Amino acid sequence: MDKRGLTRSRKAAGVAARVAVALVFAINVQCAVSFVLRPEAYAGGFELAGVPGAAAVRGLGVAFLMWNATYPAVIANPRRFRSLYAVVLAQQCVGLIGEAWIRCSLPAGHAALSASIERFIAFDAAGLALMAAAFVWMLLVDRRCARSTDGGRP
Repeated sequence: MDKRGLTRSRKAAGVAARVAVALVFAINVQCAVSFVLRPEAYAGGFELAGVPGAAAVRGLGVAFLMWNATYPAVIANPRRFRSLYAVVLAQQCVGLIGEAWIRCSLPAGHAALSASIERFIAFDAAGLALMAAAFVWMLLVDRRCARSTDGGRP
């Protein structure tokens, strides 16, 4: 690939990384804000009710906001914050594995709770795949660009 093609690929990979992380971030924050502002609308899906249910759902929303505090820097510059991007991917893996474990540990008879957790699993799996694909593409293009500028040395 010529230098212009590499430059275009590098730019496209960076944009893809930003878009992937921004999309997951936007959905996560929307969910978090919904949980914080309208917990009663979601408490039933976790088999919770009343003041304790609202507090638990609000707490989950706050945890989502904390979890997503790392995303804006990655969105701003995924190359500069490549290590933080790796942390975002690790966080997504931890969430996905934890949710899957919780879902698998539920006894029968908790259909609403199971369905809620399954939605989180589906979203987190899709988000992880999207963000990881963009991350890998960015790394591969950056390595190719680095090789082309150093005379092809490994």
